[in-house]
Amino acid sequence: MFFDLIDFSDLALADWEQLLELGFDICENPAAYRERLKGRILANLFYEPSTRTNLSFQAAMQRLGGGVIGFSGTSATSVSKGESLKDTVKIVSNYADAVVIRHPSEGAAYAASIYSKLPVINAGDGGHLHPTQTMVDLFAISKLKSKKMTGLAIGVCGDLLYGRTVHSLLRAFSLYKDNTFYLISTPALQTPEYFLSELKKRNEIIMAETIEECIDKLDIIYMTRIQRERFENEDDCNAQIGIYVLDKNKLKKAKDDLAILHPLPKNDEIFAEIDDDPRAKYFYQAELGMYIRMALLIKILENPKPRVSAAAQNTGKKCQNATCITKTEKALPNIAKTSGGKTICAYCENEI
Repeated sequence: MFFDLIDFSDLALADWEQLLELGFDICENPAAYRERLKGRILANLFYEPSTRTNLSFQAAMQRLGGGVIGFSGTSATSVSKGESLKDTVKIVSNYADAVVIRHPSEGAAYAASIYSKLPVINAGDGGHLHPTQTMVDLFAISKLKSKKMTGLAIGVCGDLLYGRTVHSLLRAFSLYKDNTFYLISTPALQTPEYFLSELKKRNEIIMAETIEECIDKLDIIYMTRIQRERFENEDDCNAQIGIYVLDKNKLKKAKDDLAILHPLPKNDEIFAEIDDDPRAKYFYQAELGMYIRMALLIKILENPKPRVSAAAQNTGKKCQNATCITKTEKALPNIAKTSGGKTICAYCENEI
């Protein structure tokens, strides 16, 4: 299996399929798993706000019989006194059996894995990745489409530049083939190429300017909010709000079995009137998150494997990404890796 979950690409297809089947079984037989992780402790380190991810990990661990420690927000922790990520992770590693981390800096989860002697699960690192949300998304798609993961038409709409859930989802679908992705965004918020390079090898990608031009073709539409907190300039953010909105009028052209998904929280990109449409599956999607995270915790804690270090080299070159974890964690080595013939930061994956 695997030790850490930093990126969904850490999972081989066989790993994911095992998780998927375990998730299905937990859904059907939750009582059978009540004490599966009795005596184990999960540390939730949430440097950023979270509702679903934080609470679903807590609920998942508790429903498995385990305990949870950690924090949500740093104001009541030593981080507010200047404690480094390295020191926090090293301390927490003495108290728990696995670490879940959400952090505003890109590459923070990978950095935490360097410091931690425990398995590290990435619950979102800046605008980079969110692999456990991807597990939720794929699990929901599999449930809603009778385990069909190929031959689908999937629209992904909104903030595709800063949306880490989008980045993880597109990268994960590179495990599958023969799907068609309609990427619906403004030119300013298009998906970075390095999240598409593997996907396009076995799937079709179509750039779309409007929801209307493809809604009638879609089996799934994955809506996302504008990531206001990732913009450097508020005016740039405000210019993007309200461009893509899903309403009843647009859904008139959609298939009866369209599944409307959203990683949540949603703002104005889905009208409240859609919540009662039988095709709106985002609240069910959030419910499924607890079950697939239960499966993840079982696999990581019951099947320990040696940590495999990423193929990276110390180049001595510093990453120039202002939101990379290397900007605040000065003790980190300046390591890079090669992807698509380019040298990229091993933490945030920006080109060096």
